[in-house]
Order: sequence, then structure tokens, then C-alpha cells
Amino acid sequence: IEMRKSIWDMREEIQAFCMKKGNGIPQLSDADWIADLGFAVDVTALMNELNVKLQRKGLFVHEMYNLVKAFMRKLQFLSSQMEDNFLTHLPTLKEAAPSADHPHRAAVNQTVPGTAAVNQTVPGTAAVNQTVPGTAVQWSQLKSMLGILYTACFSIIIGVGGHNAKGKEIQAEEMAHYRERIKDMFYHAYNNYLENAFPYDELRPLTCDGQDTWGSFSLTLIDALDTLLVLGNVTEFQRVFHVLQDGMDFDIDVNASVFETNIRVVGGLLSAHLLSKQGGIQVEPGWPCSGPLLRLAEEAARRLLPAFQTSTGMPYGTVNLMKGVNPSETSVTCTAGIGTFILEFATLSRLTGDPIFEEVARKALDALWNSRSDIGLVGNHIDVVTSKWVAQDAGIGAGIDSYFEYLVKGAILLQDEKLMSSFLDYEKAIKNYTKFDDWYVWVQMYKGTISMPVFQSLEAFWPGLQSLIGDINNAMKTFHNYYQVWKQYGGLPEFYSIPQGSTVDKREGYPLRPELVESAMYLYRATGDPTLLEMGRDVIEAIEKISRVDCGFATVRDLRDHKLDNRMESFFLAETVKYLYLLFDPDNFLHNDGATFHTVTTPYGECVLGAGGYLFNTEAHPIDPAALHCCSQHKEERWEVEGLMQDFHAAQYAKMGLYAAGASEQTPWYSQKRRTTQGGKNTNKRTNNKSAPVLSCPHQHFSWKLAVLGQVFTDNS
Repeated sequence: IEMRKSIWDMREEIQAFCMKKGNGIPQLSDADWIADLGFAVDVTALMNELNVKLQRKGLFVHEMYNLVKAFMRKLQFLSSQMEDNFLTHLPTLKEAAPSADHPHRAAVNQTVPGTAAVNQTVPGTAAVNQTVPGTAVQWSQLKSMLGILYTACFSIIIGVGGHNAKGKEIQAEEMAHYRERIKDMFYHAYNNYLENAFPYDELRPLTCDGQDTWGSFSLTLIDALDTLLVLGNVTEFQRVFHVLQDGMDFDIDVNASVFETNIRVVGGLLSAHLLSKQGGIQVEPGWPCSGPLLRLAEEAARRLLPAFQTSTGMPYGTVNLMKGVNPSETSVTCTAGIGTFILEFATLSRLTGDPIFEEVARKALDALWNSRSDIGLVGNHIDVVTSKWVAQDAGIGAGIDSYFEYLVKGAILLQDEKLMSSFLDYEKAIKNYTKFDDWYVWVQMYKGTISMPVFQSLEAFWPGLQSLIGDINNAMKTFHNYYQVWKQYGGLPEFYSIPQGSTVDKREGYPLRPELVESAMYLYRATGDPTLLEMGRDVIEAIEKISRVDCGFATVRDLRDHKLDNRMESFFLAETVKYLYLLFDPDNFLHNDGATFHTVTTPYGECVLGAGGYLFNTEAHPIDPAALHCCSQHKEERWEVEGLMQDFHAAQYAKMGLYAAGASEQTPWYSQKRRTTQGGKNTNKRTNNKSAPVLSCPHQHFSWKLAVLGQVFTDNS
């Protein structure tokens, strides 16, 4: 690495450049200095690239901001590579020992045989730890120079970003305005699907017709059903409810994706079933333990069960709904296609009383957990018969993503310590091997070496998942990185090269995915940060400008030139629009904090529903966690619900001053009641000794117990 200028000369040049004509925003004609800094060839090339881009005519301020941010990302990643290369070519250094943060990376400070480590001070630089005279000093100087470049770029960003930050926060009237715009987006897509594509699975917006994609289920109609209720359209929700009730038939000779059928069809039907009373449906006696859409969901899930009949318990990827698994079906399935069933299948088991669904989902999860590598990672694709990994790339994106999501959400839904413990173990390995400066890359699952330094759009769900376990700080940092990519293109490309700061060849598309908006919704609920609303506004504007066509919204084939593709996936209405609306609707019933609820009487006792704590499956279909306790025959669960109801009624009676005759003034009549054992002693079986669950709610007033229902509370929370 050749350095032509001293640190102080370079600092003065950069400072002088950044201060020209005020406000930290450079004059584009003064960018020629970049090529003369004498950095390594790669760094000089990056600078020249930035120089050319900054000198374009008619450059908008926000475009300059994005260019400099992209340059910083490239430079940051390049500096890491240069550090590794620099140490690799020092033959006198011992083989580097793993560091705590990145075990697969070479440690910088090493002791060379025959030389004592001493503190060296180089004139004009800060004192640094040296092991070989001159070598570490060179690297220290290079890092200092890179640091100065970061400072210079940061000054530019502050100048440009500050311009954008001066806008006022989004007010309540604007929130209402954006809700109306989101509704307009939904109905433009939804009505065109009904007019031009129904009963096909999806709309083709460029040719104004339809196509079957995932099994001929009228998939968009199922996926959009609960979104109708989120948007407040009870009338259409009821109409579609009855259309599905009367017209769904799964006895068809179709090869269907086990994964997609579960998250979209089973998940969509379960959600609509649990929301049916909220939607004004006249529910049948015994609801939510029975109902037409619950029966349809159960039928669909039963037709998926043959896929789970493997020696490992991990399911095949495809099943014929009429004939079962085809004998020629491949045994290779992605990780997410194995580990993304516990939410829907456990809900189905708890509502119907048939344990088979939850059992097969748990067996698949156990098989995946037992197949992880020695360093705690899972790959992308596995043979479900032999348990051998076929694709050994480990990360948080496509093919793996929802497996991690369902460990967390399954732990919350089922209050399952084991599932949460599994995720936390995975999270440690993910941080150790795949995380670099708030980015997550792909690594080899056995060695931890980088295999793909790319960001995939599906990974944008991760900050939202981090928020569910309370890791808000890291979630916001990672979200910020992803948001910068959005700003660069007006959407998230399927693959984005982190070191190059650009899209990956043949992966430039944007099918209107929801993951970034999903994380924004979760983080806004957690922080109230108004910049997350600004992100939502940007998404609305970009989708309207780039994707809207006469017959709906079209997938973006290439974000570089905004060419469109003739497809509108059903998740646009199920997820993207829903999460956008929830971001701008703080009073939506799905955000209920327990202040309101309703009760129903089931064959198993009185049941509380609609109190909040909804969990979204990976297709954004909300599940009310309280419903899982409505149909349980376990006495302990019945007593727990009865206890909650007694707490509630106690508060109501206390307010009215109603007490039973002969009872203490401070004690409502019902609290005198005790269950009587065969021995005649008054006891309350709810107080019987049993181990307290790790994931439990602290003692609170009834309404607050409902407010936190579905949230995780660990010992250190």
C-alpha cells in the first residue's frame, strides 16, 4: 500500500474541500482532488467513481446523499478486505488467532517470534501497539486516512441530510391522508384482481388478466381477506368470507408448495376465522373452536401432512393435494420450508383438539436443530431423507429467514422456553460469523468464511424480529442500512452487493416485497421514531410512481431503469399494504393494548378474545394468541382463564360496590368461593405447586395481562 501524503496534509485538504462555499456541501466541480490522494488502486478507483457521479448535471441533493453513503459502504468493506490482505502478506507474523467478535477473522495485533511487543510512536501519529517495526504503523496510518475519509464523507452527509431533516414531523392530519392513499392503493389492486383475474391466484397487471401460481386457490382473495378488515371494510370482508366458505375445494389434482400453502392458505383462513366476530360474522355455537373457515384450514393442512412422512420428520417441498407426495419428488428442501409451520399448525391443533399438526411441526423443528453445524449455523437447503446439507450457505435471508422468525414467534405464541432458547443460540452464531458493521452476509455454515457478501431484500425482516426480543438499538442500525439501499433505488433489489454498493446481475428486481415496511411498523410501535413514518411515506410515493399501472401494481423487473414485469404477487395485498396501513394507523384494532376485548362462551368455559398481542405469520396474517386457550381441555389453562375473568369481574363489582351477603367489605363475594376437595378441605387448585414457566407475565391488573398477552418476559427483562 503506497501512501504519498502525510496524514496532516490530507486532513487539511479534505477539510478545505468540505468547507468550500459553506454548509459542508461540496461544489461538484472541485472533486478532482480525489484522484491524487495516492491510495491503493482499488480505493482510488472508488474515489474516481464517486467523482464522476458527483459531477453529473442536475444532481439532486438526496441523490448526492445516497452516492456518498454508497461510497462509504464500499470503502468500509474494502478497508476490511485490505486489513486481511495486509496481514496475510506479512510472512513474519504468526497465524492469526480468532478474535472474540469475528472468530474467522485474523486478529490484528500479533506477537512475532523473537521480537517483543512494544509501544511504537510515529511522528505525527497517535501511539499504537506495534509488534513489527513499521508494519502495524503502516496499517495504523492507512486506517487513520480511511477514518479521515469517513469524517469528510460524514460532513457531506450531515450537510445534505440536515437539509432533509428540517422538514416537520408527520402530523395526525397527514397520517390520515396517507391512510387514505394506502386504501386507494389497495382498492386499485384489489378491484382489478376481482375484475380481471379472479378466480385465478394472481393478477397480471400489464395484460389485465390472471394466472395460477401456487395451486389454483384464488390465492389473492384469501391473502387479502384480513387486510379488508384491517382497512375497516366489514361489508367486503363478510362477502368474501361467504364466498370462500361456499366455494373452496382442496380435493384437486394440483402439486402445491407445502410452505406457500401453509403460510398463505392455512394462515389466511385461520386468521379470517379468528377475526370473523370482529368482522361482524354471525359465528356458530362453539366458536372459535369450530367454524367454516377453521374446517377449511384443517382440510388444507391435512392434505399437507403426507409431506411430513419422512424418516427425519422434515417435510418434502411439494405435495399433490389429491395423491400425496409424488414418488419422483426431490428430497431437497430449503430450511424455511421445514421450519415455518409451528404458528399455523400449533394454532390448528389447539383450536381443533387434534395434536397431529403441532406434533409434526415440532418434529421438523427438532430435526433442523439437530442438523446445525458445530459452530451453530444452518445451511440453505437440506436433504429431508438423509439430513445432509446440500446448500451450505448460512445467513438470515432467502431459504432460511422465516425459520428464525417462527422460533421467536412460536416461543411467544406458545410461551415455549425451548424455542426461544434455540433462537438465542442461533443469534449468537449469526452475530459472530455473519454480522459486519450492522450488515449481515452469507458464510459457509461449517467454517464461517464469507461466501456471499450480499444483502437480500428478504433479510429486511430482521430488524422487526430484533424488536420482538427487545434489541431495538441494533435493529435501528441495521434498518438504517437497509433504508439507504431503498433510497438508492426506490425499492430493495433482490440482491445487493455490499462491497460494490450496487445490484447483483439478474437480481435487480423488486416484486413489491413487504419486509422493510414490516420492520418499520414494528420499530415505530417500539420507538415512535418519526423517521420511520418518513420511510413509509417514501415507500408509498415510490410504489405509486414506479409500479402503478392501469390494472394494478406491477413487479419491478429492474430497479436501475424501473422496467416492469407482468405480475402482482398476492403478498402485496396481504403484507405490503397491510403493514403500511398499520404503520400509519396507531389506533387500529390490531394495536389494541388490552383496553378493549370481548368474551365468548365455549364448551370449555368463558374465553377472552380481541385483547391484543396479535402475532403475524410470515404472510402477515394475524393470530390472536388468546384463542389458543379457548379450546383447551387442560384444567390448568381453564383455571388460568377463569382467574383472569375473576380479576376482571372483581374490579367491576368493586367499582359498583357489590359484595355478597356476609362477606368482608374488602372482599367481593366470589373471592370467598373455593373448590372443595374430596377430603372436604377448601382449596383452590390454581394455587397448587408447579414450576413457574420461564416465559411468563408479571402479576398485573386484568386488562394489562391481556395487553401483554403474547409478549416474552424473561428473567432479565
